[in-house]
Amino acid sequence: MEKAILIDLVTSAKEKLEVSESMIELAGLARAAGAEVVERIIQHRPAPTPRFLLGAGKVEDLRGIIEELGAELLIFGRDLSPTQQRNLEAALDAKVIDRTQLILDIFAQRAHSSEGKLQVELAQLSYRLPRLVGRGAALSRLGGGIGTRGPGEKKLEVDRRRIQERITRIKGEIRAVEKRRAGQRRSREKSHIPLVSLVGYTSVGKSTLFNRLAREKTWTSPQLFATLDPIVRRAAFADGRPYFLSDTVGFIKRLPVALVTAFKATLEEVAGADVILHIIDASAFDPEGQREAVVRVLQEIGAGDIPRIDVYNKIDRLPDKTALLERNGRTGEEAVYVSAVTGDGLKALRSRIEECASILKKRG
Repeated sequence: MEKAILIDLVTSAKEKLEVSESMIELAGLARAAGAEVVERIIQHRPAPTPRFLLGAGKVEDLRGIIEELGAELLIFGRDLSPTQQRNLEAALDAKVIDRTQLILDIFAQRAHSSEGKLQVELAQLSYRLPRLVGRGAALSRLGGGIGTRGPGEKKLEVDRRRIQERITRIKGEIRAVEKRRAGQRRSREKSHIPLVSLVGYTSVGKSTLFNRLAREKTWTSPQLFATLDPIVRRAAFADGRPYFLSDTVGFIKRLPVALVTAFKATLEEVAGADVILHIIDASAFDPEGQREAVVRVLQEIGAGDIPRIDVYNKIDRLPDKTALLERNGRTGEEAVYVSAVTGDGLKALRSRIEECASILKKRG
């Protein structure tokens, strides 16, 4: 396991709590990628610096910390510009990545199907392409003229062209996947069988709940982003009427744009649902913050107006759920409370799904 130092920046009092929470999540992401977190550092300064993001003094301190802890990797909690990343690696003589690169690495490890691998590769190449600029001081000057010509520039252009060609090919293959999925959705629509999609923050227990509702045995894991490829299974209501149930990739705060774009074909499964089950980890540090992050992504992919049931999972981990019930009572939410592990609340959840499906049938 690579020894990693986590770093982030606070520029205002308002950011302090948000960055502290983000650092906890970053540690989880680092562990999911296979790193051992040996230190967490948060710098307070009025604004990021163009050169390092951090202050020059903090970068100097980092050299000693890296040597003392034997760290090999620095992970930043916010995205770095190509110039900042290059400057930091040169100053610290260590590998430096940002939050987006970390998430892309996790996705690369989790992708098993050909479709998932294509989508991850597209996201990685889209992220990497602009970062080809600036490998060496001369190559960072794109205006031409003295000091910019020669084999180095040619190599850069060849690399860029190869990546662009690969991106074009992958997009073509993904379009074929989109057409196939669209055909499958049309077939489901013709059958008039409702589609219920499970969505939620990563690691909230969607796959465990999916297995309970569909009576399946798909692989589950407490790891972040354990499920990348959408799974659709046939399930049945209490009266025997069938419905389709789908499980898909988990969301996260500040989900990288490259991933949202690359996983468009996967996310369209959610946008085509009749009912959305929004799974929320009731035992999480900030369940409402996670809830809001998912709602934002749903709106981005055109699924904001689909009937949605908020399902608070993992209630077996709560010492007392009174506060949660009171909060939802004040806001008028009609949430469902379940434990996918113990089965508590599943009967009520099935009834709510059936109720939503019946309303949709009457409207149709």
